[in-house]
Amino acid sequence: MTIRNGREILAIPGPTTIPDQVLQAMHRPAIEIYGGELRQITDSVLADLPKIFRSKGRPYIYIANGHGGWEAAISNVLSRGDKVLVLESGRFAVGWGEAGKSMGIDVEVLPGDWQSAVDPAKVEARLRADAKGEIKAVLVVQIDTASSCVNDIPAIRVAMDAAGHGALLMVDAIASLATMPFEMDAWGIDVALTGSQKGLMTPPGLALLCVNGKAFDAHEKADLSTAYWDWTRRDGNEHYQKYAGTPPSHMLFGLRKSLDMILEEGLENIFRRHALLAGAVQAAVGRWREGGVFDFNVPEPAARSVSVTTVRMKDGIDPAPLLKFCQEHCGVTVGIGIGNLAGKAFRIAHMGHINAPMTMGTLGALEITMRALALPHGAGGVQAAAEYLGNALKV
Repeated sequence: MTIRNGREILAIPGPTTIPDQVLQAMHRPAIEIYGGELRQITDSVLADLPKIFRSKGRPYIYIANGHGGWEAAISNVLSRGDKVLVLESGRFAVGWGEAGKSMGIDVEVLPGDWQSAVDPAKVEARLRADAKGEIKAVLVVQIDTASSCVNDIPAIRVAMDAAGHGALLMVDAIASLATMPFEMDAWGIDVALTGSQKGLMTPPGLALLCVNGKAFDAHEKADLSTAYWDWTRRDGNEHYQKYAGTPPSHMLFGLRKSLDMILEEGLENIFRRHALLAGAVQAAVGRWREGGVFDFNVPEPAARSVSVTTVRMKDGIDPAPLLKFCQEHCGVTVGIGIGNLAGKAFRIAHMGHINAPMTMGTLGALEITMRALALPHGAGGVQAAAEYLGNALKV
């Protein structure tokens, strides 16, 4: 017996569900790539991306995933042998540092853990100790999708300023942009990057950067830049130079539509929607954890992200059967645990093109699965989620 038939729900932390409007915008013939409509689309996307980053900085579009965005950021502002400070709060800032190390960067990791956010006081202390200014950049993610921690970027900027340190602040906003507040200019961020496949609701394949003045000053001296990643080349007048070759035409069709949808809904409304749905998921997990098998990976509520919730399993209990049953019998796919949490956790995504019925459906499928597999859990997780939303939305 199965209750899977019907429209399936994808609840992994990227790629996220693609809106029908975006798919429809992409479903069209190829067009001429050197000017005309495609040039107009490029110009409009480059004009609107800074609105999402909340910046007056300059945007760049790469045919790449988030790892490509990491390389683009590093190569344009750093030189071989430069030191960077990586702020650990999960897998992805460390991964960014590993990418830099492979490019010849000296990488120092400020140790953290996978259950709490970066401590700004430790950042300040480390930068104060760097009296010679050897650290050229600080690398941090706003939301780590492995741990589901969210970092306080404004507080990190304050810590850097308090230390009187001149390092660049470089932020990975792949899992946070268009899901929660991000104020690039107001927070003093020098380089920010994201991917197309999460809050921007477009298929994987584009890495998007926004860059401020201090980073351009560093770019003038950087020696890691190559023809593909180089900002100077991409600032050329010819359309193909914006992409170092053939433009990703159909991805641009989709991105243009997704930006239209984001601007129409309004960023503040998007942030509120994500916060509400995250609260519903956390209400459910809070109830399930009473059974002793499931628990939050991030104990401190303030450090839990609005885009993904990582649920840790009791030691010795493999989440694989739960994920398999949920997908094969209920048609709902949730994320596996990765890195240090592989085989120990699963991840519920609630970002991008997501609403209350989709979130409640995901929670309902998980609760069905827990009961079907006789996994001990506190009853009423779905009810708790519904109560949370109902109370938050009272007229």
